Amino acid sequence: MTPARLLDMSNEHSEPGHGDSPAAWTAVVVMLVGIAAGTVGLFLHFTYPGSWDILIWAGVIVLVVGAILGFVLKRMGFGVDGSRSVSKASSH
Repeated sequence: MTPARLLDMSNEHSEPGHGDSPAAWTAVVVMLVGIAAGTVGLFLHFTYPGSWDILIWAGVIVLVVGAILGFVLKRMGFGVDGSRSVSKASSH
């Protein structure tokens, strides 16, 4: 790699739309919790006797709630370039 390319990689680029916003982070964290709960439920379902379906379906519901929450927060202005989100350029 050339030195110019290395310097260009360390520069901060302002490309809107990559999800660096409170709405995106909240949606991703909630959805990851849902995926983790569903994965644990699926593991327990195949490993231990009993009904672990409730944990699997709870994970699915949390996953869907996370997606809806991200959309609602974006509409409320917490998305990228939203009226209530702080851009990186103004926070430095």
